Amino acid sequence: MSPSKTDIPPPTSAPDLEILGDQVTIHPGGYVQPTVPEDGPERNLVEHMARFRESPLDFLREISLYVSGTGWRAYEDVIGQPIYYPGFSDNMKAMIMRTPMLQQRILDLANKRLDVEEKAGLFSHAHNQGNAKAIRRDEIVSSLREVALGLTDGMICKMESNRFIRFAYYSATQLLTRAYHQGIHVSSEEVLRLRSVAETAAKNKHSIIFLPCHRSHVDYVSLQLICYRLGIALPTVVAGDNLKIPVLGSFLQHAGAMWIRRSFANDALYTTLVQSYMDTLLQNGFNVECFIEGGRSRTGKLLSPKFGILSFFMDSVLSGRVEDAIICPVSTQYDKVVETESYISELLGQPKPQENLRDFLSASSVLSLKLGRVDVRFHEPWSLRSFIAEQRARVSDAKPSSALSDPLSPQSRIRLLRTLGYRVLSDINAVSVVMPTALIGTVLLTLRGRGVGKSELIRRVEWLSARVRAKGGRVAHFAGAPTSTIIERGLDVLGPGLVGTIDDLPETTYTAVDRFQLSFYRNMTIHLFISEALVCAAMYTKVKQGGGPDNQRISFDALYEQVGFLSSIFRGEFIYPTAGLLLNLHRTLLGLESDGVITLARSDSRADPNDAANPDAHKILSVEISSMERKNGRENFDFYNFLLWPFIESTWLGAVSLMGLTPPGPNQSEAWLDIRQAQETTQTLGKTLYHQGDLSYFEAVNKETLKNAYQLFVEEGIVLIRRSSIESSASTTAIRLAPDWTPQRDGNGSIVPEGRLWDFIEKIAKSRREGKNRRDGATVSTRVLRLADLVGKELFETAVVPGEGEILEDQRRRARRKQEARL
Repeated sequence: MSPSKTDIPPPTSAPDLEILGDQVTIHPGGYVQPTVPEDGPERNLVEHMARFRESPLDFLREISLYVSGTGWRAYEDVIGQPIYYPGFSDNMKAMIMRTPMLQQRILDLANKRLDVEEKAGLFSHAHNQGNAKAIRRDEIVSSLREVALGLTDGMICKMESNRFIRFAYYSATQLLTRAYHQGIHVSSEEVLRLRSVAETAAKNKHSIIFLPCHRSHVDYVSLQLICYRLGIALPTVVAGDNLKIPVLGSFLQHAGAMWIRRSFANDALYTTLVQSYMDTLLQNGFNVECFIEGGRSRTGKLLSPKFGILSFFMDSVLSGRVEDAIICPVSTQYDKVVETESYISELLGQPKPQENLRDFLSASSVLSLKLGRVDVRFHEPWSLRSFIAEQRARVSDAKPSSALSDPLSPQSRIRLLRTLGYRVLSDINAVSVVMPTALIGTVLLTLRGRGVGKSELIRRVEWLSARVRAKGGRVAHFAGAPTSTIIERGLDVLGPGLVGTIDDLPETTYTAVDRFQLSFYRNMTIHLFISEALVCAAMYTKVKQGGGPDNQRISFDALYEQVGFLSSIFRGEFIYPTAGLLLNLHRTLLGLESDGVITLARSDSRADPNDAANPDAHKILSVEISSMERKNGRENFDFYNFLLWPFIESTWLGAVSLMGLTPPGPNQSEAWLDIRQAQETTQTLGKTLYHQGDLSYFEAVNKETLKNAYQLFVEEGIVLIRRSSIESSASTTAIRLAPDWTPQRDGNGSIVPEGRLWDFIEKIAKSRREGKNRRDGATVSTRVLRLADLVGKELFETAVVPGEGEILEDQRRRARRKQEARL
């Protein structure tokens, strides 16, 4: 990209609103030089929430305003359905228990139990069996209703007291502003639009379903604070029951949280109860908040959507029990996420600690940190019923006789859920704001060498900001400040534990101290450049061979094949544009050519004008790095590669670990291995390879990426999977290599580096970054392969023997997944 393009000004947009305690401040799109010292306004804004030790009178005055409910603090005339009044919980429980679905489920379960007892001969001695069965049925129904009522009471949010929510708002704001001292920023345009949508939804008695991304426990707090401050009815937050801990659990439940199990374990009553609760909320127009990814993202990028709660929402509308609901995707970004240190520990294989109040309040000394700001963006809301109608019409036009045209068929539901989930993720990405810390982290991890000078860091941050905007992304508004100011603020938030500063040199130099933790912030930008990263990683298969430009040129067909392969193996990691592989590839190549990164060789004859997948006038024959890019040291080409290399490395590591699953002897060919132990062993192998120089990125050993890699191996049929038939939290999953993917052993018992699995590994390795003092092929076939075999043999010592009550899900599971992928 030419240097002049780094001077692209930020696009004109509506001003930001900063919500900090009681104060709402407007921030224009451009940067205005402060008239007081830089630290002045930030400190004064933080201290707007009075502290007792510093200003006891102001502190008591603020407390009195919340107690009395002065002005907007009263939170009485909200936009939405009535909440926070005495008797709210009892009314909600009564509505849930009256739902026909729940009543029918209780009756069905009672009849099933009655049939079991009758077959056991419990009524054989009764004088009047019909009467005895009726009495017993009533007893079972009464017992099930008591169970359902108890489960309901423990599940629902209890919006009982208006005074309580005023106290909760004040307390949460005090805690939040101590950690995120620059407050919560939202777009004024988006907020006004949201209020307008909320008013219309309230009139129609439609619920707004907020679907935010999930990176921190602060996510639910920030959205609740925004809704409270803007006078919108607080949503019921779908939360995992792992947060239902003493004191805090009750507080959250009265502040809007509902508790849901992580696994329903085929509990028919509980499943129906959750559906009845969702129906009740949506039928009566209560707002709901649910995290589309399920759990918090430990890697910084969006996770694949979880379809559990989404399926309940979809079923409510599809069945006609609910007229409509409004979907509102939400992006929440942070200068710094308070939990990243604990995330790294979990990703390295340490068990997730049990939630408790002390850790929740004191994580990384949260009460005294200055972590910058929280940025919350709202996508334009849309109708769930209209979305379903659009999808049905699209399928009917394409396949009129297909089973997918039936909205109630299982295939149609799966397709709708997948499309809905990825539509929401795409909308979240579309409104996400790139924070300065993400810019700094991305630059530091995409440069060669140990460190970077200040002037070079400034130049690359400016280039990256321009590229984000050029790709349709958003950069935080104060990125319009002088770049040096952005970097100083960002480095201050990241702290010396992540980025080191060396001052006693001719130029201040910055180094990535904790590359693993910095990768969390780099991953916040990767969705914008995934297409470019895939192309450059595919081109690298030729570039890594060295030689002149002619030797590094890649044909379009070879490029297309490798891009398709990489896209396939990372389909569980990233969200791709929906236009299709060929069209996306052409668009990406034209963009990289326009930026001066690559040069395209075209045929003299014009391309087929009817070829919609080729937006170019001429057919592309080959691709190579441009001469200008070579003169610039390949910095932009390498930038895109650096984004994807850690993920390539992790998938390669996972595939290499499969070589270790080769049975040591013929008597162990039917052995099954615990998948968790296999993944833990893969991490151990990865750590060994990293310290021995055969793995370039330590973050490649992270648990989440390896878990996704193993899921890929299952979907591709490389490994077979077997689950226990007992669905519970203690159920186990075992794997083994599919016969046609299992390598052979030679006469000495060593694994032979050939076969389908070996070819698969080699294809991944083509796009790996060449490490210092190593070459992929020779390394893997000797030292790495020996280590993989060594750690794999340890797994066979605890191999699982198939037994009764366990179900094999190999071919059937693969066929089902391939069918879903085609949908």
